[in-house]
Amino acid sequence: MKNKVLFIVTVVVVFLLGLLASSIVNRKNEAKYKYVPQVEISDNEPRNDEWGKNFPAEYQSFLQTENSDFESFQGGSKMRDMLEEDTRLVVLWAGYGFSKDYNQGRGHQHAVTDLQNTLRTGGPKGKGDGPMPATCWTCKSPDVPRLMNEIGIAEFYKGKWADKGHEVVNPIGCADCHDSKTMKLTITRPALVEAFEAMGKDINKATHQEMRSLVCAQCHVEYYFDKKKPGKEGVPYLTFPWKDGMSVEAMEKYYDDINFKDWTHKLSRAPMLKAQHPGYETYLTGVHADRGVSCADCHMPYKSEGGQKFTDHHIQSPMNNVANSCQVCHREDADKLKANVYERQQKSTEARLKLEDALVRMHVEAKKCWDLGATEEQMKDILIDIRHAQWRWDYAAAAHGASFHSPVETGRVIASGLDKATEGRVKLARLLADLGYNKPVEMPDISTKEKAQKYIGLDIEKLTKEKEEFKENLLPKWLDEAEKREATYGTKKVSMK
Repeated sequence: MKNKVLFIVTVVVVFLLGLLASSIVNRKNEAKYKYVPQVEISDNEPRNDEWGKNFPAEYQSFLQTENSDFESFQGGSKMRDMLEEDTRLVVLWAGYGFSKDYNQGRGHQHAVTDLQNTLRTGGPKGKGDGPMPATCWTCKSPDVPRLMNEIGIAEFYKGKWADKGHEVVNPIGCADCHDSKTMKLTITRPALVEAFEAMGKDINKATHQEMRSLVCAQCHVEYYFDKKKPGKEGVPYLTFPWKDGMSVEAMEKYYDDINFKDWTHKLSRAPMLKAQHPGYETYLTGVHADRGVSCADCHMPYKSEGGQKFTDHHIQSPMNNVANSCQVCHREDADKLKANVYERQQKSTEARLKLEDALVRMHVEAKKCWDLGATEEQMKDILIDIRHAQWRWDYAAAAHGASFHSPVETGRVIASGLDKATEGRVKLARLLADLGYNKPVEMPDISTKEKAQKYIGLDIEKLTKEKEEFKENLLPKWLDEAEKREATYGTKKVSMK
């Protein structure tokens, strides 16, 4: 009886070992053939599907950035009308493009089409037309490094957004971050290299792990268009204000020292700064950066299919991929981890909205002062308080992940913004009294986006009509011209000899 049991156990063990050996062999074969190239990727190849022929796993995961169905407390990939959700924003950006249209950013696959569709880029009728400069294309497509190499950096920035519309059609992808010959991570946007040089640093000395964040820092940063750059005067040259540091105060000082403003506020007439999306700067002040965790570790974690381990190019919120992102290091339950993130974001939002309320009042109260005959001299210090308070709010708000990446620093920035706003409102109250107005200034009805836009004088119907005409008349010509150009690129297969 014992011999029979031993025989059966032996057979089972041998069978299982055979399965294991077969699995190992299969996985090795899968891994062996993973990087056999099918086509030769040319320098500055902008078409992501061409790269996908050599890297199908990465490409297939990248295609998932088209998904727009995930919504988190503070982000995700779902299209959300942020002006509808928070109507204060319309007043805060009065006189600036974001008061017209501001939607939650979707996945990288939508980078070009979302820019074509937004009211911020207007309804140009041809070259040289429209409100936005060509520089606005910089972070949207691998066609950008291609163009920069073909015509030069400054020439790319020169002119209007509509001037390059027929050239920029491929969404953010492979050539934005990878060298076509070595596949190593590479910097393709000169503004980041120039920012490092301004700080006295050499970006070429960055480690591979640092590069897994720096390729993101090409775009997810604060920037401005420098029209006074020596030798490039008049060109809206993309520049990062990091010369004196990356903190909210250091960048504010940089802008103040050069007397820069993004726009003049339509109500308060304050010389305003618009924080773009200082995600990299705020990330650097958080615990994850301090522990050496890169952007890719959480937003592009490794995954395995068969015997192949690769970086997941479905770039997305870690909240939609907790198992592969957060739980690699944190052993808590997924729901618990999400709750921790949302709790931080909710508390930060609480304070941020208080600052928003104060800023809206400042703009309206400042307008009242002007209406009552206030002088430039009387308003000077108040306008600087508005500028500095809103800069801090925008710095904390525009870096969408800041309240998680760096909750302590974000809280500090919002608190200092509230302090600036309080100082400014005290000055406003005194000035209103001096001007003979001794009661609270009546606040406008901005309960809906439409009411808020009407209050600041926007003709949304006209803007929408212009955009529809652009999409019907000019955009198809851009796409047709781009299709004809790309038909000449061809594909060169790799010789298997």
